[in-house]
Amino acid sequence: MINLVIADDHPVVREGLRAMFEAESDVKVVREISQGSEIFDVATQLWPKFNVLVLDARMPDFDPIVTVRNISQFDNTIKIMILSSYDNSEYVLGLLNAGARGYALKDEPRATLISAIRIIADGETYMSPKIASVYIRQQRRLIEDRDRLLDLTGREQEVLSMVGIGLDNQQISDRLNISYETVKNHLRNIYSKLGLTNRYQAIVFAFRSGLAKVE
Repeated sequence: MINLVIADDHPVVREGLRAMFEAESDVKVVREISQGSEIFDVATQLWPKFNVLVLDARMPDFDPIVTVRNISQFDNTIKIMILSSYDNSEYVLGLLNAGARGYALKDEPRATLISAIRIIADGETYMSPKIASVYIRQQRRLIEDRDRLLDLTGREQEVLSMVGIGLDNQQISDRLNISYETVKNHLRNIYSKLGLTNRYQAIVFAFRSGLAKVE
């Protein structure tokens, strides 16, 4: 028997998912969660009495990436399937990297969603074809960005990583013990080598390439 926990803030959606999944003889919904702020506590207290947490990552009152990461750190055998209408590449990648076992879109056929649940319950990963193509494109872009980092000197990479975490030029100057003008020169070189035009683009590149990370 596959026991599910469904987390979605819309009652109609939860009712529809329950009806769809429980029409299968081997699937049972053991708990519904309506508040994003309750997800971590309910999941960790109820585990291991369920197989898969079906999570709408667009619920209010919680950070989906942080919540998925925290649940995975609590017990990395907890299987989480994201069920969403949102297919932004950065968003998908963040949730998968945080520990989600699968990502499906709400508009997928009933049979596809049921298959996804079974696949994840068996310990495998699932991505809808559309999400898989997004993920592959994102991974290719990540590899390309990391390759482009090789065009930068070690010092330029240090400067870019500090730009990524929000330091201003004076803070970078103080931290690296170099002059303010030297920092500006490094930034000009970084922009030129990477084809960037402003600090915002530099911040995005720093995170996208993995050079900067949220602590």
